[in-house]
Amino acid sequence: MTGWPWWLASGLGVGSVPRAPGTAGSALGLLIGLILLASFGWFGLLLGVVLVSAAGFWAIPRAGADADDPGWVVIDEVAGQMIALLGLGGGGWFAAIMAFGLFRLFDIWKPGPVGWADARDDALGIMADDWIAGLLAAVSLLVLRWVF
Repeated sequence: MTGWPWWLASGLGVGSVPRAPGTAGSALGLLIGLILLASFGWFGLLLGVVLVSAAGFWAIPRAGADADDPGWVVIDEVAGQMIALLGLGGGGWFAAIMAFGLFRLFDIWKPGPVGWADARDDALGIMADDWIAGLLAAVSLLVLRWVF
């Protein structure tokens, strides 16, 4: 597989790792998100989510991946992990690790609306389940910060 659509959909090739490509894509999202957050603040992170999501919508159908969600497509994990970071609230490295773990939990477990979105066989479904998992992770982080 080659070409810009494949490179974007696969998270610049990260999705081609032989084991756990979704986790690798999430790690890429964590790295990009933390760099954006440190460099440009919350607005930069949010803008990054929008840009990565737009790239996903453009790339997924052009890479031939919009009929299902093949493992090599990880741009959705990149965007979802970046959304999860919106719940950090300045919590440092421990909160970033929690954001990563919670996002992976919700992305794999697929509770409620995550599973509903995942059932769609199109670019929206591929992206939306990870957006929702990211939102659940961000809200969980905010609740945990409030409780503790």
